[in-house]
Amino acid sequence: MFERIAIVGVGFMGGSFALSVKSVLPCQIFGVDINPQALERAKGLKVIHEGSTNIKELRSFKPNLVVLATPVRTFESIAKSLKEGCLSEETIITDLGSVKGYLVYTMESILGSRFVGGHPIAGTEKSGVENSVDGLFKGKRTILTPTQRTERDALEKVKKLWELIGSKVEFMDPFLHDVVFGAVSHLPHAVAFALIDTLLLLTKRTGIDLFQYPGAGFKDFTRIAASDPIMWRDIFLENRENILEAIDCYSSSLRRLRELISEKKVEELTQYLKEARENRLRIE
Repeated sequence: MFERIAIVGVGFMGGSFALSVKSVLPCQIFGVDINPQALERAKGLKVIHEGSTNIKELRSFKPNLVVLATPVRTFESIAKSLKEGCLSEETIITDLGSVKGYLVYTMESILGSRFVGGHPIAGTEKSGVENSVDGLFKGKRTILTPTQRTERDALEKVKKLWELIGSKVEFMDPFLHDVVFGAVSHLPHAVAFALIDTLLLLTKRTGIDLFQYPGAGFKDFTRIAASDPIMWRDIFLENRENILEAIDCYSSSLRRLRELISEKKVEELTQYLKEARENRLRIE
């Protein structure tokens, strides 16, 4: 299928992808990263076979597949570098980014019809190649976002690769993807970051270090606020319209909750909480 795979961005996601692929395919993995220490760690951990801080080195590696695993706002500049003679016309390019929408069409305009947008719904709050997980994607959903221009052959090969490493593949329109994941993924991260900021403000206001008293619920809820800030900064900015709408809806719901508590509306508050509980129980 793919004998030579290049991964641009050798961090947690790129490293986990490399380990997963290596476990099912006899292939060579070449890593590209701006951080030479990350490349050395990746080689030492046998996540990649070789690597370079210079993306132009891909000319001699001649990959069949290039996987972008960097923050999404770097994609366009990376695509332009790849376009400058780094790849053959047969090379397929895909990504692991959490934002699609306009970005897919931008990438397509630079790289052509052999770009396949991808988003594995898997991960943790940890970052760095040293935290890579073999089997991270097993049993998890991966969303591919083809357009009318996407080559069917490229799409089918990327789909088969994800299935080979144990992922459940679904196709979705790039813009629909951003609406869906703006609500179910990006908003929760925004709320978690904001909750930590709220606790900081209350700590300053009360003079009590509230971070010394977190319960299990607080730790569980805010775990994702330990995620890579650069990655999430880029996601928030690239999908800002959908995230802003989701934040507005969340703010409206929070105002409603505040009103019910403030006005001591016992029955309505109970119903609000019951509906929330019932809908949470629907989630597998």
